[in-house]
Amino acid sequence: MLRASIHLSDLIPRCGVRTIAVNGDVTVRAHLPKNLKEPSPALLWIHGGGYVLGTARQEDFFCRMVMQQTGFPVVSVDYRLAPEHPYPIPLEDCYAALRWLSVQGWVDPTRIAIGGASAGGGLTAALALLARDRGEVAPASQLLIYPMLDDRTSDRTDIGGTNLRVWSAESNRFGWDSYLGDADRDIAVPGRRTDLAGLAPAWMGIGTADLFHEEDLVYAERLQAAGVPCELEVVPGAFHGFDRLAPWADVSKDFVAKACRHLQGALD
Repeated sequence: MLRASIHLSDLIPRCGVRTIAVNGDVTVRAHLPKNLKEPSPALLWIHGGGYVLGTARQEDFFCRMVMQQTGFPVVSVDYRLAPEHPYPIPLEDCYAALRWLSVQGWVDPTRIAIGGASAGGGLTAALALLARDRGEVAPASQLLIYPMLDDRTSDRTDIGGTNLRVWSAESNRFGWDSYLGDADRDIAVPGRRTDLAGLAPAWMGIGTADLFHEEDLVYAERLQAAGVPCELEVVPGAFHGFDRLAPWADVSKDFVAKACRHLQGALD
């Protein structure tokens, strides 16, 4: 039902967006400013949905907002979803989109940021690791918005759920199990990776009423300990996806504006 409702939104027409095939399995939605100065910085955006839900199209409003505030193109990737397509397929789809973006003539390959929210943030962190390990494309920044980073959070008994909204430990366990399948979790899960040195500088935003609050703080601290600059924005009382569910709220506008200012500082 959730997948059906999300795909129904694909019937709503959008303006000023191009859907482009990266390969036979992956497409992107490119949001391009009218006055694009080439070669331009760019953001590769990865949608959320617990690794099992979502489309790039659902991110149109957010991508347009980031494009308008930064002046940069924003390219959102439609990766294949678990459980039909478990790890590493979604990650490889994102990597294919990153490589595709890096060879577009209108993009400066040294000024590409990668970013995502929730599971998209988890894929962003994994993509930063994969890009570092392969050495073919070097992202200039990673934008981690309440990222889904560590499967072990689902098994914790010391996290009270009374103040949490939108995303529960049960949903979290289903998403991770669907995505990981039989994969080696020490490799597939960003929060389990031991070597974080050499990654792109990061901006991370998380609310205190989010299931991912503690795992995100730990990851931010580990990035900093590994010598990776990480700017951390903690929003008191904010729940998972608060900026999407209440984009008109001042706290949401401020949150997105800070992320956009980080992008401008990292890519300009």
